[in-house]
Amino acid sequence: MPLYMDRHEVPEATAREVAEGHVRDVAIQDRFGVEYLTYWHDPDAGTAFCLARGPSKDAVEAVHREAHGMVASRIIEVEDSMVYAFLGRVVEPPTGEPFIETAFRTILFTDIVGSTSLTQRLGDAGAMALLRSHDRIVREAVTANGGREVKHTGDGIMASFNLVGDAATAAVRIQQKVADHNVSAANPLSLRVGLAAGEPVTEGGDLFGAVVQLAARLCQEAEGDHVLCSSAVRDLSLGKRLRFVDRGETMIRGFNDTIRVYELVWADA
Repeated sequence: MPLYMDRHEVPEATAREVAEGHVRDVAIQDRFGVEYLTYWHDPDAGTAFCLARGPSKDAVEAVHREAHGMVASRIIEVEDSMVYAFLGRVVEPPTGEPFIETAFRTILFTDIVGSTSLTQRLGDAGAMALLRSHDRIVREAVTANGGREVKHTGDGIMASFNLVGDAATAAVRIQQKVADHNVSAANPLSLRVGLAAGEPVTEGGDLFGAVVQLAARLCQEAEGDHVLCSSAVRDLSLGKRLRFVDRGETMIRGFNDTIRVYELVWADA
């Protein structure tokens, strides 16, 4: 059966109230052929997200409506692999127990500068060796900082992190390790990195649609050996001993409003 994720605006709800709502969903879900797998609740943001299998969106919504009346503001069909890649292991909370876990995630993109000309410049073997160096450096930094690789983009990697600070630290580590690699490398490696943070179901009705797009665009906007990030990443990294430089507001392709961009300084971190 299809997998669905929904978003609820619950600014006044307590963790216990959300847990009790989940219990009510589970109690009647069989009548609609639905299985509620888990939920995420972030009281600070006033949001909750539910993950369920069911025959249709209407069936999933009907469970909420009859169980407690708290229907979702939006609901989307998602792929299992995307949910696990972005949000990690899906854990069923203890039935009826107050449970708080944010679904907010930070997305990181890397990109090898000049990747389109690598084969012409270095040959097949040289280009593959440089790509393997990139993959090793990025994967080690992502894993060491609690992230998950979502996919390989051909000339970069996309990763997801539960904590903003971990993603920012991983970005710093990536650039530092690239600099170390280049000290003795016959063919130096130059990377750009983009970071953005947000919740899983966005205004566009897609799983991490806006935040993924923004992280990718920031990566494209970055110069070689630089890390660009959104204001959310910078704001939520305060107190993490990371240094950011305000690069001002700019128009980012795919976004209607200007985006304030920050550079994460890694050379002296």
